[in-house]
Amino acid sequence: MTRIDAKFAKLRAEGRKGFVAYVMGGDPDYETSLEIVKGLPAAGVDVIELGMPFTDPMADGPTIQLAGQRALAQGQTLEKTLQIVRELRKDDNETPVVMMGYYNPIYSRGVDKFLVDAKEAGVDGLIVVDLPPEEDDELCIPAQKMGLNFIRLATPTTDDKRLPKVLTNTSGFVYYVSITGITGRPKRVP
Repeated sequence: MTRIDAKFAKLRAEGRKGFVAYVMGGDPDYETSLEIVKGLPAAGVDVIELGMPFTDPMADGPTIQLAGQRALAQGQTLEKTLQIVRELRKDDNETPVVMMGYYNPIYSRGVDKFLVDAKEAGVDGLIVVDLPPEEDDELCIPAQKMGLNFIRLATPTTDDKRLPKVLTNTSGFVYYVSITGITGRPKRVP
């Protein structure tokens, strides 16, 4: 059982819903984002989504794009994002951490090396927005063999035919994207 599984079992037993909060690793800088992450559990956060900044975020809206750009401008790397998890784990071995981002930085690091490093750091799950179920052998299956949950996204355009494929090999929870398009605030209709 992963920390994610344990957290959701505890929430169910208490009749509560979970609060999952997203933070871009390294935004506005490493030290500040580390302090934010460390403070989230005391603020009532049940699961931390830690963003991996990436130069070409195709599904992110302006808010997350800018957070990633600020982090990268401050020298944030995948290694430093893993270090945030390592630092959190010194004082908190209970709060689940899910790393969220794109496949390219993981692929560039090397999938096997990334998975070993993520597990060692204390990462509990992955959300990789640009790696569809048809590519499960690339990262999903190896991640699960390492004991990491692999969380899939379902969207308003995920139809009844596609949903079973999306749910295959999904573990931890399903991330439901509530709007069509990029993340962030929807445009206001005049």
